[in-house]
Amino acid sequence: MQNSLPDDRPYVVMDFDSTFTQVEGLEELAEISLRQHPDAAQRRRRIVELTEGAMSGSLPFAQALQERIALLDAHRNHLPELVATLQTKVSRSVQRNARFFAEWKGRVLIVSSGFREFIEPVVAAYGIEPTHVYANTFAYDEAGRIVGADGANPLAQDGGKVTLMRNLALSGPVLVVGDGYTDYEIRQAGLAEKFYAFVENVRREKVTRRADAVVATLDEFLYLNRMPRTTSYPKSRIHVLMLEGIHPAAQALFEAEGYTLEVVPGGLEEEELLEKIAGVSLLCIRSKTQVTARVLERAQKLLAIGAFCIGTNQIDLKTCQRRGIAVFNAPFSNTRSVVELAIGEMISLLRRVPEKSAKMHRGIWDKSAGGAVEVRGKTLGLVGYGNIGTQLSVLAEALGMRVLFYDIVDKLALGNARRADSLEQLLREADVVSLHVDGRRENHNLIGAEELAMMKPGAVFLNLARGHVVDMAALAHALRSGHLAGAGLDVYPYEPAHNAEPFESELRGMDNVILTPHIGGSTQEAQESIGRYVPGKLIDYVNTGGTFASVNFPNLQLPHLTNAHRLMHIHENVPGVLAKINSELAAHGINILGQYLKTNETIGYVITDVETAYDSTVFQALKSLPGTIKFRVLY
Repeated sequence: MQNSLPDDRPYVVMDFDSTFTQVEGLEELAEISLRQHPDAAQRRRRIVELTEGAMSGSLPFAQALQERIALLDAHRNHLPELVATLQTKVSRSVQRNARFFAEWKGRVLIVSSGFREFIEPVVAAYGIEPTHVYANTFAYDEAGRIVGADGANPLAQDGGKVTLMRNLALSGPVLVVGDGYTDYEIRQAGLAEKFYAFVENVRREKVTRRADAVVATLDEFLYLNRMPRTTSYPKSRIHVLMLEGIHPAAQALFEAEGYTLEVVPGGLEEEELLEKIAGVSLLCIRSKTQVTARVLERAQKLLAIGAFCIGTNQIDLKTCQRRGIAVFNAPFSNTRSVVELAIGEMISLLRRVPEKSAKMHRGIWDKSAGGAVEVRGKTLGLVGYGNIGTQLSVLAEALGMRVLFYDIVDKLALGNARRADSLEQLLREADVVSLHVDGRRENHNLIGAEELAMMKPGAVFLNLARGHVVDMAALAHALRSGHLAGAGLDVYPYEPAHNAEPFESELRGMDNVILTPHIGGSTQEAQESIGRYVPGKLIDYVNTGGTFASVNFPNLQLPHLTNAHRLMHIHENVPGVLAKINSELAAHGINILGQYLKTNETIGYVITDVETAYDSTVFQALKSLPGTIKFRVLY
């Protein structure tokens, strides 16, 4: 057949089984036809083996086809149910891109070694007419049983797709999309410009090795060839790098979204991260990995960073702003876990449990009440009254404690808590001092020898905040001298990079000190909560451009995008950028449906929703505006 449409667009030759649909048609037919057969399980296994052998090129196709049909024990009456099943199992990316099939009607051909009887009704819903479907047809006996394939059809023979394509003699370039070796053979025979191995449903290494490109979804194929598509950027091309043992809940969310994921169990040193970061879209870390300016300069595709913890001092936030990289953290997700650890350590230290336990391990029975006191009636001094400090305040009051807090920001007191006029007042009045401050430079050695000397003799000291906020040598001296009764620490100025590295500290070996390895947030509940919260923020930023709760971007919570394209422009916070953006949109005749602007002291973030029909040359104009940091299109 000579097809001579007045069109210079390429033909897209698409396979059906495991490409257009998620499944193999004959395998689904076996599920139906063999329901009552005594050897159903064995036959189905053999059909799967034959299909895989034929599709990977290790078995002659014609032989495998005939053997499968013989095993089916199928009847014409089984076909309506098969069609209904396949209609529910169209590949997700095909479903998403119905617009492509409508706009490229006549340029998409289904070329399949499957059977017309079940292919035509399925693809018809996408506007693909019977004249553009090339497939086998079943042969039936007088009773309607399926006994074979029409032998005159070249697709029933070895090399059938090659023969068919030669007969079609299409005028114009041909692109082949499929998952099997028979699809690759079209390219091998020189009858197609490119072969795209489609791996959304099945991946065959023998096929992918020979492909011109491997596409995880139809979105990716359409993106690479600049064809009409539902999404502006294929989700499979969003590469997520997860480090430091982040909870599996995060992995499940990213995979469900269709992102490409790489998981590294531990942290990475700078040189190791430099090797991996180039193609990464989303970087997920905890507290160990240092994201330096040097790393960020190499991160050409990085959209956002997720810190699966509270702190972000391990990330160069200023460079992230300069490069248009949004950063999200988990400010609330592990709050309860940290608070519970603080309560437990406070009670243990006031009751002298660590000292009693150490003596017991040395065989010493010291049953006495000396120095052991209840928490009830004692004063808890909170240095920092943020998320953790306030929740600790509430629980401490429930235990009967008086609460005094100090914060450089004016905070509303919860319950009966009182605000201290100064840090000195808090230190002098508190029986227990607990630190809950952030990691900013100004807090370095916030508590030193002078501050420790202000504390009550016999008081207890807790640091579950940041290691560098305490002068460790001064704290060791205050404990050894007996000025302080005990201390509990979960954070340190230097922490081992991995579990195999020894822990060194001036506080080791002291019976009145509880040392824990930065596990304040290390509970199953907290890690699962963080593993769900941070990916949610990252996915929302990728999918909508929303930056609500970002630590370094202007916070924008955006409406759902419908029947529009979203233009996202990140720029230096200088006057006149919004006017220039709108001037360019007007010059290109683009109608604005909605616009949102927010700035911080460093950058501005403009979101513009526009009608879907526009001149795309505006993209380059917007990218070229002075002060532009990053530009992205979303739909």
